[in-house]
Amino acid sequence: MNLSFEAEVLPKAVRDFNPEWALVLGSGLGAVVDEVDAILSLPYEEIPGLPTSTVSGHAGRFVFGRLAGKRVLVAQGRVHLYEGRTAEEVTAAVQFIAARGVKKLVLTNAAGSLRTDFAPGSWMMLSDHLNLTGTSPLMGGANFVDMSAVYAPELRAHFVRLAADEKIVLHEGVYAGLPGPQYETPAEVRMLRTLGADAVGMSTVLEAIQARALGLEVAAFSCLTNMAAGLGTGALDHGEVVATGHTAAASFTRLLTRALGE
Repeated sequence: MNLSFEAEVLPKAVRDFNPEWALVLGSGLGAVVDEVDAILSLPYEEIPGLPTSTVSGHAGRFVFGRLAGKRVLVAQGRVHLYEGRTAEEVTAAVQFIAARGVKKLVLTNAAGSLRTDFAPGSWMMLSDHLNLTGTSPLMGGANFVDMSAVYAPELRAHFVRLAADEKIVLHEGVYAGLPGPQYETPAEVRMLRTLGADAVGMSTVLEAIQARALGLEVAAFSCLTNMAAGLGTGALDHGEVVATGHTAAASFTRLLTRALGE
């Protein structure tokens, strides 16, 4: 794949923007962008080499604007391994974000809760992750990047304090990233709980690895949209995931606005 992020292929307004923060929005969380004072948007397909998503709930565009007075770059949607993409393609948006000079990245996703005390509709901030995708965006060389603190401790402490101020329930835990697209079986859920995971999803871990390799500070949040298989009732459904994400987006937007403003 040829990622053409050279300045000459981008509109001048994009080249001159210099964002301070970047956000990647997961399934059903696109409504967060409604709070951004947008200056311009750039569809992924207009950037040579950048893949586009085929999944409902992922608009597939970058939005440039201001949130809480800060210049932000929002990736509204992402691509996944289960769409037949490579690890490099999955992390192409993060590479684009880093090329714009961003230093702080907030990743979001929709995830299944592996804990009965982490209720659907609430948020979990990632303290760490399990990369169970079977791949890495750093493959192809001796790219030995320290992963001792993938999710920046300072950013995490900042969000914890502000969530308490805003009276927003913010869990912390370990996210297990699997390739999908099928949901996990009850036996797999028991395995993940034994391994120490608190939530499970099909994104984020490769993006976080790539971001750390590029020197970005990373914070990540899971919208817990459902109980994982065997822990709840009824069949798992992507429509439910998107709907719950829409509902929960308001509280996260409030937390994010406060965090950026301070």
